[in-house]
Amino acid sequence: MAKELLNKTATEVGKLIEGREVSPVELTQALLDHAHEVNETTNAYISFRDEAALAEAKAAEEEIAGGNYRGPLHGIPMAIKDNIYVGGEVTTMASKIHGEFVSQDDASVVKKLREAGVVLTGKLNMHEYAWGIDNNSPHFGSVQNPWNTDKVPGGSSGGSGAAVASDASFTTLGTDTAGSIRIPSAACGLVGLKPTHGRVAKYGCFPLAWSLDHIGPMSKSVADAAATLRAIAGFDHRDPTAVDVPVPDYSADLGGDARDLVIGVEEDYFFRDVDSPIEQAVRKQIEDLVSQGATLKTVSIPSLAISEWTELATSLSEASAIHHRDLQTRPDDFGADIRFLFELGELFSGVDYLQAQQARRQIKQEFTAALRDVDVIIAPTLPVMAPDIGSPTAKLNGQDVDLIDNFIRFTGPSNLTGLPAMTVPVGLTDGLPIGLQIIGRAFDEARVLKVGSIIEATNPMEGKRAPVGATATV
Repeated sequence: MAKELLNKTATEVGKLIEGREVSPVELTQALLDHAHEVNETTNAYISFRDEAALAEAKAAEEEIAGGNYRGPLHGIPMAIKDNIYVGGEVTTMASKIHGEFVSQDDASVVKKLREAGVVLTGKLNMHEYAWGIDNNSPHFGSVQNPWNTDKVPGGSSGGSGAAVASDASFTTLGTDTAGSIRIPSAACGLVGLKPTHGRVAKYGCFPLAWSLDHIGPMSKSVADAAATLRAIAGFDHRDPTAVDVPVPDYSADLGGDARDLVIGVEEDYFFRDVDSPIEQAVRKQIEDLVSQGATLKTVSIPSLAISEWTELATSLSEASAIHHRDLQTRPDDFGADIRFLFELGELFSGVDYLQAQQARRQIKQEFTAALRDVDVIIAPTLPVMAPDIGSPTAKLNGQDVDLIDNFIRFTGPSNLTGLPAMTVPVGLTDGLPIGLQIIGRAFDEARVLKVGSIIEATNPMEGKRAPVGATATV
């Protein structure tokens, strides 16, 4: 089987599987062979499930041959982030402390993926306990960006980003507490969707911060993100944050043009201190939407000025509560950066945390008001480009700026509000991808996906792919 087949999107290959033009067993073997090979460069996988994956692929092939086709992901091989439990198998959270942890049950999303007929190929590298944005792990090594292996892939779902960008997984799942789906998706040239809080059940996903955590797709295309979200969305009573609302067919309304769309732009926050090539690429896409008939409207969300403090006060406090006992009994078993952040979280008082929740409510109210007048808000996903591995800073118009603060600056507000937000690639600068962020109304992922598909249809990436990928022949 040619490696070029691995270049295709999940939904493209899914159609070939449905028509029995492609064997899930042969496809899975080809992907596993390629993933093992490319992992020597990217370090995207923590562990592989070769034998189990081939058994699942064989079962899928037999079901399809018997006329029991389950949908667009049936027989599709994919790996998932290693903080999402697969029952009876090790889930490490890329940590030393949980390095041999085995859950009894599948996570809600893994159960749903199995029901969709997905073939699970392995678990993907991540920043330890999902609390970081460069994916430079002291326990499992750094993940390299497939566009430039000297650069970080973003985090915390860096292995997820690198795996899909290098064709080592057709689509995947990431988790997002301050941007950990959208940051690596932007850095690796992918579509990454953080759904509305409560849309996807989180049972069986190790928490970072209970009230901010989300699970969502990281994919090669908007169509893949739509199909993956459809597969994993839905209520599970075992997750107290899950919301019991209908799950639409997210693929049904993709495409079309921008007529009748009202696009919101918040200039004071989302276009302040942005690296020039990123701003130019995002504004060009906004102009293209307007040229297609969209209406552009400026919105004002003044409370964004306090969103960074609100995000950190909330996430650090909740994360430190989760890890409090291990901080007391096993502090040296944390990576140094993680230990520092968790210890920092112990310094926030109850007053600080509750004040942050009041600020959070104000931010949410202002976003809700702004979105009454517009269909979506468009912004850069990241204000800076991915730096070299190990660098604590990034370049913003030639100046060194703090990496963590800037990587989460534009993504964190959607975790505070719980609103759906998706990044789509809109071009390259110095060989690295640029991401554009689309923020929508609660539970209106369908519109966010539609806008993303309209942008994608203009081919802003001009067919360019990561140099580390499936370009040879098996």
